[in-house]
Amino acid sequence: MIKGNVKIDRKNLISILQSCLVLILVILVALMMVEIGNLKGTARVINYAGLVRGDTQRAVKLEITGTRNDELIAYLDDILSDLTSGDGHYELVKLKDAAYQERLDIQRAYWERLKAEVAAARQRGYENTQIVAMSETYFEMADETVSAAEHYSEKIAMKIRTIEILSALDMLCLVILIMLQTAMALKMARKNQLLEQKAYIDIPTGLPNKGSCEELLNNREILREPTACVIFDLNNLKTVNDTMGHSAGDQLILSFARLLRRVIPEKHFVGRYGGDEFMAVIYHTDRQEVEGILDSLRREAGAANRDGNQLPLIYAYGWAISADYEGCVMQTLLDKADYCMYENKRAYYATHDRRAPRS
Repeated sequence: MIKGNVKIDRKNLISILQSCLVLILVILVALMMVEIGNLKGTARVINYAGLVRGDTQRAVKLEITGTRNDELIAYLDDILSDLTSGDGHYELVKLKDAAYQERLDIQRAYWERLKAEVAAARQRGYENTQIVAMSETYFEMADETVSAAEHYSEKIAMKIRTIEILSALDMLCLVILIMLQTAMALKMARKNQLLEQKAYIDIPTGLPNKGSCEELLNNREILREPTACVIFDLNNLKTVNDTMGHSAGDQLILSFARLLRRVIPEKHFVGRYGGDEFMAVIYHTDRQEVEGILDSLRREAGAANRDGNQLPLIYAYGWAISADYEGCVMQTLLDKADYCMYENKRAYYATHDRRAPRS
């Protein structure tokens, strides 16, 4: 009882683990999609932060050459505002990274100072201002902001790789559990198959048992092809049991079962109908083939008995073929064969010890 419960618990445990692993996999996939989205957003931030770095140098050079470009300065203002808030028309995201935000805040504050220096350069000339030195400083600040964004991007990429590894491990565990479940299912199917076979196999002889014989006989379809049914009955089983013991009787039954299976071709049915009775069904046959099989059986049994067998094989038999009975079924043939077998048995006892056989 405990063993059965352990098996049930193991099966339930595998199902629970599978459900948990599937749930974890769904969560990991969702997280990966989020991080991939963050990575794409970070790539745009890095791209635009790099544009700010380069276009600021361009704007300063234009101012030095006396070419004003207020549109470019306004463009840089918009990008810096979008990078800071993540709420502009460039659809940039606000990176959730403290180091990046700190560098961006410093850069944006210095940008306001640089714009004031641009205004001064327009009034006094760039030679009378610190615009060149300040532009170099601003470039370094912008470069640090880009580096911080790239570092944040690398952290996201690392998260994605970690999630990929965890997802792979999760799927590997799922595959292992599925394989275990499949192995258990195959084992159970094999066990059920063995149980089913045992239900239809006579364990002492290995032949189909009475249940198999009756299943064959319960088929009520009219026999279309010539089919013969043969019934065998051991005449000396009771004598062997009484004089030599039941183990000897069991050995006699086994010897006869082996003889039947050896002589009768494999394509035909041979089963133990019960006790000392055996049944054979010869398919697609005629009288000549059935008589040939019975002759071979007599010769084999005679040879075994002549070799000094302590358990002589003495049997009665009767048979019937469907060609003799129009519209018959298997049960009809069995009844006819059974009647002939008892006639054969009576003849044997009449010849040997005058005792009538039990019906």
